[in-house]
Amino acid sequence: MKNLALAALMLAGSVVLAFGDDDRMALSDIRPGMTGIGLTVFEGTKVEQFTVQIIGVLRNINGPKRNLILARLEGGPLANTGVIAGMSGSPIYIGGQLVGALSYALGSFTTEPIAGITPIQEMLDAVQEEPRRSPIARATVELPMSPERLIDSLRSSLRSTLTLPLALNSLVGNTTSPTAISDLGVALRPITTPLSLSGFSREVTGLLASTLQGTGISAVPGGEQTDNSLTNTDALRPGDAVSITLIDGDLSLAGTGTVTLIENDNVYAFGHQFQNLGPVQFPMNRAYVHTTLPSLLASTKIATVGEPIGTFQQDRMTGITGTLGAIPRGIPIDITLRVATSDQLGRQFKFNIVDDQILTPLLTFLTVLNTLQAYERDAGAATLAVSGTATFENYTPLAFNDVFTGGSPSLAAATSLLTPITLLVQNEFAPISLKSLTLEISASEEIDSVTIERVWFSEKRFRAGQEATLNIATRNYRGIEQIRSVPIRIPANAPPTVSLLVSAGSELTRLERQETQNAVAPRNLDQLIRLLNEGYRNNRLYLRLLSTHPGVLVAGEQLAALPPSALAVYQADRSRGSMTPLHRLTLGAWEIDTKEALSGARVLTLDLDSP
Repeated sequence: MKNLALAALMLAGSVVLAFGDDDRMALSDIRPGMTGIGLTVFEGTKVEQFTVQIIGVLRNINGPKRNLILARLEGGPLANTGVIAGMSGSPIYIGGQLVGALSYALGSFTTEPIAGITPIQEMLDAVQEEPRRSPIARATVELPMSPERLIDSLRSSLRSTLTLPLALNSLVGNTTSPTAISDLGVALRPITTPLSLSGFSREVTGLLASTLQGTGISAVPGGEQTDNSLTNTDALRPGDAVSITLIDGDLSLAGTGTVTLIENDNVYAFGHQFQNLGPVQFPMNRAYVHTTLPSLLASTKIATVGEPIGTFQQDRMTGITGTLGAIPRGIPIDITLRVATSDQLGRQFKFNIVDDQILTPLLTFLTVLNTLQAYERDAGAATLAVSGTATFENYTPLAFNDVFTGGSPSLAAATSLLTPITLLVQNEFAPISLKSLTLEISASEEIDSVTIERVWFSEKRFRAGQEATLNIATRNYRGIEQIRSVPIRIPANAPPTVSLLVSAGSELTRLERQETQNAVAPRNLDQLIRLLNEGYRNNRLYLRLLSTHPGVLVAGEQLAALPPSALAVYQADRSRGSMTPLHRLTLGAWEIDTKEALSGARVLTLDLDSP
């Protein structure tokens, strides 16, 4: 009778249930054959019940003292859908006592819904753990980073969801035959979390789906709630649909699950990890379930993100938890996209993303890439001129000013922006938070690139201390030649023979990487920021006057033109750390801003006259 009374209260739609220790069933009291009820939302905001029949207990199935209760589900649409993505966290009751959260699914293409239940005590114990964050790998500066390498880096930062073997002999008191169990499948996995997307292009949706593969999260169509008639003003209840909101504004991205328990203002949900990130600050929102999509492979809830109601603060192996009330700070991203040939202000886009060491780079990348691809034509060449600033709490901002051109410059532009942000947010030296990102992007439906073809001096003879005129001929993709003239002063202390390198940023990066043998590794956060701000750009012409002179690279700093005695000391003293020999000294450096994307490099060797 107690469980019937509980169901009646829940279906009344206005009662918030709080449980004490006497209202929870201990794992030791669970027996095969017990029958209970579960609560979830199949459609709209109405909490409905389904029947749960206990099969047995799987002990130590997900690590030491991590147990799961195996159960068969019935009721609602479950006979046609099986276990549904978005049911994670659905509270399970036996005799009016809370047993735990529906959290794991068994097998695929199964003929009946078999699921795992995370014991409620394990959900409560998880949030008592010492807050911690998994260490981030050391940042290695290798710029420019290719789009493929950045995407692989973002994908590897997410947590893969491992399947769990179903050991038949671990079932406590099981009366089901081994043949019947084997028909159910051989592996348990966390119930997939549907990640509702709104405003994303088809290409970015596909990229996100590929990135999330194996993480226990799947991309599904969704949206942000705009219809006030869908707003739920009732107090949050066990069984309600709830969302973790990662992006809001002109884009929406949120993972949907179910509330398990509310104690005072503390909310427990999911019954398994979202990404097992530990301490987090993610917005908690209501969710409106439009429908349940049946599928032989994986049924899922299609949900819309509702109003914000609090903050999720823990993401652990056995559940996520948070508190009702205050909403966490998001990172504002403001993007202005305009046509290069127009004087109009252009389109304004505003987003907020979560502040998180792991997810912030991925979400920023998706936001920028989607904005570019959504308004770039599907076929043909284009040029994107990007400028803007990324600000950080208590650290020097990053400045962006570059040009990207070709058949599809959006991915290159988004990668160039996100590479330094990723290296900073995931650095090993000190915590740093992205405060804001502001971008202005000018788009042109033409290729705007030039190649350095030849360089020469107007003068025939040179002396140290003399000013000479350097001529640089470039040719654009249409074959039109342009000549720039630049005054160059040769230093008075220049040796008899020097070289002048005229280069685009990409070629200069490769040359310096060969010279330093990829040994440029920052030793602190300030050094990392400086290196990123000094990165070479596509829309800048670089001139370097060089001489042959030995030096060393020590602790990320170049020490050039060393006398033989000092060079010998550095070569012999390994206590200073890694040392890389250098063979060239930069006597002079000049940079020329351009509107086009440059490529190519040329070198002149100059024999100077005696003074």
